[in-house]
Amino acid sequence: MPKAHNWQLGREMEFPYEAGFPKRQFAFVFNINRCLACQSCTMACKSTWTFSKGQEHMWWANVETKPYGGYPQWWDVKTLKLLEEANPDGQIWSGKVSDDPKQPYGQFAGKTVFEAGQKTLKPDSARVLGYLPTDEEWNLPNIYEDNPVGEKGAKNVYHRDGAQLPVHKTWFFYLARICNHCTYPACLAACPRKAIYKRPEDGIVLINQKECRGYRKCVEACPYKKSMYRGNTRISEKCVGCYPRVEGSDPESNGQPMETRCMAACIGQLRMQGLVLLNPDGTWKEERKNPLYYLVHVAKVALPLYPQFGTAPNGYYIPPRWVPREYLRQMFGPGVDPALERYANPDRELLAVLQLFRRSARIIFSYEIQEGPKVYEGELNGKPVTIYNDTVIAYGQDGKEIFRTTIDEPVYVRPAQHVNSL
Repeated sequence: MPKAHNWQLGREMEFPYEAGFPKRQFAFVFNINRCLACQSCTMACKSTWTFSKGQEHMWWANVETKPYGGYPQWWDVKTLKLLEEANPDGQIWSGKVSDDPKQPYGQFAGKTVFEAGQKTLKPDSARVLGYLPTDEEWNLPNIYEDNPVGEKGAKNVYHRDGAQLPVHKTWFFYLARICNHCTYPACLAACPRKAIYKRPEDGIVLINQKECRGYRKCVEACPYKKSMYRGNTRISEKCVGCYPRVEGSDPESNGQPMETRCMAACIGQLRMQGLVLLNPDGTWKEERKNPLYYLVHVAKVALPLYPQFGTAPNGYYIPPRWVPREYLRQMFGPGVDPALERYANPDRELLAVLQLFRRSARIIFSYEIQEGPKVYEGELNGKPVTIYNDTVIAYGQDGKEIFRTTIDEPVYVRPAQHVNSL
């Protein structure tokens, strides 16, 4: 099996095909600290792409409550269990978080879904370790919504003392998910028809509907379960990354790249989507003023979802501050602790970049910060903090300004005669 460098794992890994990379890659960052599970993203996607017969239980975008929720149910727990059975006690990381773009999180010493599949699967045509969810596991996308973790071993009993950072004893959080449009897609690797491909212009992963025969190998292989089978057509479907918007061909885009429907609908301002340049080896080319590059490779507050699966997902998450660290390290890798420290104590640039989330439906390609006056000086998390009312300016693909916003957001007070009215 060919070798491919996976920078998220910090090493080469086995992959069924020779590595190939688009010039630009579709990627996104979700700030879980802001998600309120309003499901606006879910319904925006549903009303655009999966409203037809045979798609009733198909949710390309979903928000699930962790640790118990999942769509399909237990998708991550089952995949982690398969990896553990294939390589007992082997899912570990070595080294440390660094500035090395080829090993930013150290090195993963365990087996990926591709490598574990080579060891455990028969016949040889089965390339990726995975499982096929039952129909019942797809039926309840919001199962265990808002169900928290309480005292260990005590059912329906929660901690009676108050919540306090850095970790809450009773906790849950919302995990918003779409297809990660992985650099090494497991769905693509497993398809015997070669019906799945990455678009060379943006790396969005698509299924050629004419070539698909509904074998569901993609459904079985995708560790995130974002490839789905449609029973009435007997072919698989998945998130298409709203590619007409991304490429600027959507009538609303005026020829400029736009964010996807789920991104644009987010009222919690937790989503940012973009296009990042790639080097010939698949690592990100340095774009110091691209907000996604900054969040992932400079501030290092945004981390890949289950990087140990080996697919090199292009979905990144700013982890929730109140959740036990051991759980977060399993989900987002060894970069969790420095990411949360940096997010909880943001510097001047990070504060500015966080203001860019959801201010426009246009994709931001670069930003500029204009320094402003000091507006606050005090203490945060036991450390001195100074906040300046800087202005951050977003630019599009054409180099023109999209919008500008300030750190100190304006406050609007409703007049007394309208205080309780809309």
